[in-house]
Amino acid sequence: MKFIQTTLPGAYIIELEPRNDERGFFVRLFCKKESSKIGHTKEFVQFNQSLTMQRGTVRGLHYQIHPAEEVKLVRCIRGQVYDVIVDLREGSPTFLQHFSVVLSEESLKMLYIPEGFAHGFQTLRDNTQMMYFHTAYYSPKNERGLLYNDPALNITWPLKVSNISEKDKNNPLININFKGIHHEV
Repeated sequence: MKFIQTTLPGAYIIELEPRNDERGFFVRLFCKKESSKIGHTKEFVQFNQSLTMQRGTVRGLHYQIHPAEEVKLVRCIRGQVYDVIVDLREGSPTFLQHFSVVLSEESLKMLYIPEGFAHGFQTLRDNTQMMYFHTAYYSPKNERGLLYNDPALNITWPLKVSNISEKDKNNPLININFKGIHHEV
């Protein structure tokens, strides 16, 4: 596993290192010992998978607040996504900045998303599947979202948005009172 620091401190692209032979490959998705090198100490408590059937669909931008903040580790296991994270950590030098990466079944890359970040993606292919590892249980009362096309974020989605949930369409715009998520940077 190779950990590559993104432009947002604490967030990493993880390049997986497959072991290939005539049968195919084997790849490690997580290693507690390896992940400790980037400061990861929390236990993953929930694993999820999503299927998004239509190209151009946007899911997100989602995050959870105290006491349900979470680290996420995401991987595209079928298809391709334009994956986006936004730094919401109060006082962070990269507050409200975003980072994006294309993840695909072929790339063998994952994205490590620390606490204090919003996450979303747009599918670039039909029938795309994502896998998520979470360090906190899903908590509806602590769930929040950012509007995917909020001008304050200046995210350029690569495709016209073909589908988005009502809930995600109705996330609020960021206003001057938004201070972010209190988190040690």
